[in-house]
Amino acid sequence: MEGRERLRLLSRVMWPSTLSLLQSVGIAPGMRCLDLGCGGGDVAFELARMVGPAGSVTAVDMDQIKIAAAEREALALGLTSIEFRVINVNESDLDAGFDLAHARFLLSHLEDPGRALAKMRDALRPGGMLAVADIDFAGHICDPECAAFQRYVQLYTETVKCRGGDANIGRRLPKLLIEAGFEGVQMKVAQPAGMEGDVKLIAPLTMELIGDAAISAGLATSEEIAQLVTALYEFAALPRTMMSAAPIIQAWGMRPKAVS
Repeated sequence: MEGRERLRLLSRVMWPSTLSLLQSVGIAPGMRCLDLGCGGGDVAFELARMVGPAGSVTAVDMDQIKIAAAEREALALGLTSIEFRVINVNESDLDAGFDLAHARFLLSHLEDPGRALAKMRDALRPGGMLAVADIDFAGHICDPECAAFQRYVQLYTETVKCRGGDANIGRRLPKLLIEAGFEGVQMKVAQPAGMEGDVKLIAPLTMELIGDAAISAGLATSEEIAQLVTALYEFAALPRTMMSAAPIIQAWGMRPKAVS
């Protein structure tokens, strides 16, 4: 399955918790929204529908191929209120005056998430809201125990670390928001899991996705990656097995209304 289809599947699994997060921060028609690390655009599409024709969405990602694909899909869906931009959050300035900024699965891949959060704060109007969601990869569960599943969790964590990120950043999100100057910080946790359906495909699809990076980092061989992918698909296909995605920690807060 191609990378875009994996993102689409992941968005289907995560949408209920993402919708709950957006409702918690008061998403409403007419808002001006910023979606950072938008990937294939799935959240940006939903944001555009929620803010309606009176609102707008600026969706940014550093991957030009993903942005181009998202632009084509938005056009096909008739969503004309989204502007897509190729931007590296840690290297570029963002526009200002947004009512809401959202970032899902972005901060875990950044070497300096605190700097990125400061930029997100500055992109908001006083009183604007930030909503972030990210993984705590160590919290995966499955039943029965599966050696391939545990090795997948280990490899993903180590691969992200080799690239300067933190696959367990989720637990630090509330503190990071407070340190970045947000007020009224709140949090909740979501963890999709099941014995059937899309959630059981996340592990093998993600293992396929990170295989080349793990090999390049010297963490695994191509033979091991192939064996792990096969084993994960086989485990997922068994009717009595249970697999989870990583726990998703969601945190949100407000840029202070009184700007010093």
